[in-house]
Amino acid sequence: MFLNASENNSDNSPRAHNGVLWVVVPGLALALAGNIYQFSRSAHLAGDMAANERNNQFELRKLADSTGAAMKLDQQRLDELKNQLDTSAAATLRQARSEVRRNNSQLAQSLSQAHQDVIEELSGLRQQTGARLDDTSATLNDTTAKLNDTNAKLSQVTGDLDKTGSDVKQVTGDLGVVSGRVATNAKELAALRELGERSYFEFDLGKADVPQKVGDIRLVLKKSDPKHNRYTLQVLADDKIIERRDKTVNEPVQLYVSGSRQPYEIVVNQIKKNEVVGYLATPKAQLSSVQFTQ
Repeated sequence: MFLNASENNSDNSPRAHNGVLWVVVPGLALALAGNIYQFSRSAHLAGDMAANERNNQFELRKLADSTGAAMKLDQQRLDELKNQLDTSAAATLRQARSEVRRNNSQLAQSLSQAHQDVIEELSGLRQQTGARLDDTSATLNDTTAKLNDTNAKLSQVTGDLDKTGSDVKQVTGDLGVVSGRVATNAKELAALRELGERSYFEFDLGKADVPQKVGDIRLVLKKSDPKHNRYTLQVLADDKIIERRDKTVNEPVQLYVSGSRQPYEIVVNQIKKNEVVGYLATPKAQLSSVQFTQ
């Protein structure tokens, strides 16, 4: 029984080896073919890479040559531009120096002309000043002569006043202010006018209800007493009224009017029945508005 089995196995062994060979040989062939394909592909890729490297090196050399040429051209252009700039700068500098020299020459001429003009103007001013000084000197001489004449006239007037032997003198008015010279007649009043210290306005005032304008004030005679040489009057200025009672002959009746630092003075030289005769003396310098102050 065992012998039969062995014989059977012996008969089947070559067949089994042939089956394995038919399986292994194609596999080996396929593997070998695959290796050959891979080797061929690797060789092809290596050739492609070598070709690409050669191309890249060629392109790099070409690019390097092109870049070098471009840089050389740029350097040439830069050199040319630098030369042009140097030439232009030198020309501009020469032109600027020429302009400066020309301007300096013009400025020197202008300064010289201005200096000459100033000298001529100063000379003219000296001549004008000399002429004005001469005119001023002549004016001063004329003014001195006029002052001498005025002093002579004042001396003559003073002498005339002294010669009158009258009561022209300084007195104290009814406000206690020392008055100027008081005239008692027409001759003395004329002499006071010659002095020119005040303005004088004569009046002949009759008794009436209507005020009479004398100078820049108005007067109303309220009462006259020839027997006792006394009178009473009213003074009107700027709608204000003040009454001075029982005044005597040649007594300065004083009153202040705004706009004047010195008092007005009313002097009555004659007292008649219902009439008085005299004058008003006012300061020379007055302000514009006239207001009455007691």
